[in-house]
Amino acid sequence: MGFETSLAAAQQQIGSALTNALARFGAEPVAEGMRYSTGGGKRLRGYLVMESAALFGVPSDRSVQAACAIEALHAYSLVHDDLPAMDDDDLRRGQPTVHIKWDEATAILVGDALQTFAFELLAEPATHPDPAVRIALVASLARASGAQGMVLGQALDIAAESAATPLTLDEITRLQAGKTGALIEWSATAGALLGQADPAPLAAYARAIGLAFQIADDILDVTGDAATAGKRLQKDAEAGKATFVSLLGLDGARARAADLVAEAEAALAPYGRKGDDLAALAHYIVARDA
Repeated sequence: MGFETSLAAAQQQIGSALTNALARFGAEPVAEGMRYSTGGGKRLRGYLVMESAALFGVPSDRSVQAACAIEALHAYSLVHDDLPAMDDDDLRRGQPTVHIKWDEATAILVGDALQTFAFELLAEPATHPDPAVRIALVASLARASGAQGMVLGQALDIAAESAATPLTLDEITRLQAGKTGALIEWSATAGALLGQADPAPLAAYARAIGLAFQIADDILDVTGDAATAGKRLQKDAEAGKATFVSLLGLDGARARAADLVAEAEAALAPYGRKGDDLAALAHYIVARDA
């Protein structure tokens, strides 16, 4: 099919499935905020779920349920990340953030509702007929998104803003492995769980692209265009925070990202040509402009 075509198809299928799943909620501000905050984005985490599941013969009409779950959980993280107590952003994907469009209390509740909605989706029989598989998906996403994963990364990021000295390269790598990498790793390995297969090669692939994703973000924060990115840039420099670019230099960061893409491609070797679109995704991650 080709990477761009398969990504576009997944984006459309995930968007439609999310719309249908969110229709169960009413017209209250919280429900409207849930729909608003999940209505855009590149759907890369959802795509990872579906494309990794396809390696093991899982049809898209089944894997899309788990894809919607990770998109809901990712949206929750962004809604909370944008709050004044966190990154204090007023623009996300080119539109007002939830707390700007509504208010802070609504944004907190929207994030809470999206988080629980993600686990509700994974627990439903439509995700997989085997309850043990559904429990494994729920448990692994809880670990990836909680105090051992994304939440830990966010806490380390907040602490870095007031640290006496900038973080080292190892410290930033650990921070980003939680804040960004944990959900990317879950997305890639969820396909193996759905296919009841060994997730190890996909975990190695995901760790490489997760770090490459953050390095690309740091590069975009310096070289990107705010209108194209749809959000405020150069926040870390303004806050005096260390980044991959500040520690490695622009050329060094680009070289490290390229090395990580090569690592990701090598991890896909067990899947042969079936892994071509996942390899193309690794290249897309470091070449994107938003």
